[in-house]
Amino acid sequence: MNRRTFLSYLGTGAAALAAASAGLGTLEGKASALSSTADHLFGFGTNRVTGFFDPIQPSKEDKLVLPNRFKYDVVAAFDDIINPAGEKFGQGCDYNAYFPLEGSNRGLLVTNHEYTNIFSLGPIHNDQLTSAQVEKELYYQGMSVTEIYKDKEGTWKLDPASKYARRINGFTSFELTGPAKGSAALSQAAKVQGTFANCSGGITLWKTVLSCEENFSETAQHAKLNETHYGWVIEIDPRDASYRKKHTALGRFNHENTAMGLASDGRVVVYMGDDKKDACVYKYISKGKFDPAKGRSNASLLEDGTLYVANLKKGQWVPVTIEAVTKVLSSDSLKVPYGVNASKEELQKRYKTQAEVVTYCHEAALLVGGTPTDRPEDIEISPFDNSVFICHTNNDTHGNIHGHITRIFESGDNLASLEFDFEIFAAGGRQSGFSSPDNLIFDSNANLWVVTDISTSSHNKGVYKSFMNNGLFVIPTAGKDKGVAMQFASGPVDSELTGPFFTPNEDTLFISVQHPGENTTDLSKPTSTWPHRKGDKIARCAVVAISGFKLG
Repeated sequence: MNRRTFLSYLGTGAAALAAASAGLGTLEGKASALSSTADHLFGFGTNRVTGFFDPIQPSKEDKLVLPNRFKYDVVAAFDDIINPAGEKFGQGCDYNAYFPLEGSNRGLLVTNHEYTNIFSLGPIHNDQLTSAQVEKELYYQGMSVTEIYKDKEGTWKLDPASKYARRINGFTSFELTGPAKGSAALSQAAKVQGTFANCSGGITLWKTVLSCEENFSETAQHAKLNETHYGWVIEIDPRDASYRKKHTALGRFNHENTAMGLASDGRVVVYMGDDKKDACVYKYISKGKFDPAKGRSNASLLEDGTLYVANLKKGQWVPVTIEAVTKVLSSDSLKVPYGVNASKEELQKRYKTQAEVVTYCHEAALLVGGTPTDRPEDIEISPFDNSVFICHTNNDTHGNIHGHITRIFESGDNLASLEFDFEIFAAGGRQSGFSSPDNLIFDSNANLWVVTDISTSSHNKGVYKSFMNNGLFVIPTAGKDKGVAMQFASGPVDSELTGPFFTPNEDTLFISVQHPGENTTDLSKPTSTWPHRKGDKIARCAVVAISGFKLG
């Protein structure tokens, strides 16, 4: 089998089933009028990304390798000064979102910072951080808002004089919203300190940014902060530094990202993944309806609604509510499900209100029948047919070594439906040429862009040898190359590529190069020195702007 061809389960019967349940068995390569998805600000009217490159081969080099004619500019790297106040770009850069200020060539770039390592903290002795290291950990995680622009020579640059640029981090205060605000579950807090472990995210229909707190426990413990104040979806406005919220109605777990769209009746729907083994897929449906005229006031829709978890065996979205949890716990025949490490009596004492349900969401979701899955990471709503794509990165305890991409078809193409069908759209492995899919984005020609997340401890070893460094792949979903995975980029040593995001005219792709040199244990002998700045002896994570796309 061609190693660059996906192992697809879309046989004749499955394709017919997909067509029956979703209206389209394959994507048509043009936007559907029924779709309204928040992460695609250019509206799919440009069709800039065409035909379009000669795929590269896997690489083990300490370089960001791209196809011929493409180039990249480093627009912001770890420790770069981003504003007149001297604030510095964070570490572990992940999700990116771009908001134009002047057409496509000047805008605000919002970047998440997931975690810190030896390059910011220095050597850690006996797994104990000093107070200075804890302060750095809180500072360098979180988010950055930067202003960037393309100069007359076509080079993307950082503008350190920006009036918008700022850091949001472990010292920044946030207002809580939703059922857990002021509750006993959060020690009666209405405001909390900081955000950290920010992995992926998403854009709202009112053009703010949602950022997801993922592996928060370690940093919270180091800083002696209340863990229940972290693990939420936060919201910021790139243009307004005073606007900062944590939305508890969306649940507390190891959030990977959000994907927001509109139901047929105008209600807001938010899909979310929980990035750990044996974790669930969620969606939230607002009680009220989206009103474009209300602008940012629509954020109140994220405070009052219903949280659901996917039961894949039944093809149903099950409510994660105090009523549903109480009903389960009152059953005489209750068998505590796998993954819940508490007795029935302990659970009955824990869950009294919706505040406890959202605070201990992973456990509550399993109780009501959520299906444990294989690290659900990025989720994207197709703007072409409203099907929902989920990266299940991997789960070695289940033998799912290379992961897969799941595609959900909501009943009636309605994102608010409580019934669905699904397929394995694609599986990672030798036959596809990549392993461990992580982040997704569509371009306006219905190509699916996929980055990979092979653990750095596994790079170039065992069954991962053929994939070499982590990369970026393009998968056409229509046309003669439909279903063929073509490698577009290969990251430097020890890195992964994260947070792909296009400019509105699709002539530039932003992407983060996360944790190059991560396996370094001795700063005098780094495993990577990317981006190879003159005189610099360490590796630096960075956001790059990739250009060279043909316009057509």
